Amino acid sequence: MTDRPAPSPLREIDDDAIGLAARLMRGAAHGALAVLEPGSGHPLASRTAVAVDETGAAIILISTLAAHAGALQADARCSLLLGEPGKGDPLAHPRVTLIGSARRLGRDGDESARARERFLASHPKSALYADFADFAFWKIEPERASLNGGFGRAWQLDRAAIARAAAG
Repeated sequence: MTDRPAPSPLREIDDDAIGLAARLMRGAAHGALAVLEPGSGHPLASRTAVAVDETGAAIILISTLAAHAGALQADARCSLLLGEPGKGDPLAHPRVTLIGSARRLGRDGDESARARERFLASHPKSALYADFADFAFWKIEPERASLNGGFGRAWQLDRAAIARAAAG
């Protein structure tokens, strides 16, 4: 008897996967941001408003008073879970986790202006505080994504697949 590696539970990336990732990213108004807590290194999760740009990067607005702001300053690695459970078993509903690094955007420049415009188009009430001195836009550049379409439907997306879904 020979030991054979178990078959991968991941599917090949196809148009269905790209379409599902596109719907999840474009439709997301908020997500669960996971960072590493400075000092302890423990995972820290927080809900954040989000807008995904045309490259697949996630734009978030954070106050320096938030625990995750200090965490991202100390270690830019993070993940962002997008997708909403519906009725019934929450694990039967699709979700995507963007995995990458975050960087704080400056207040000036084209990139900042585009991020601000994209975010406020999705979250217009945030204009009330977006320009407060303690708030800043951050961009999460995904390196990869874990896409789960429900039981038995899982894909690992690389940067190119994420960008394809975002541009879709």
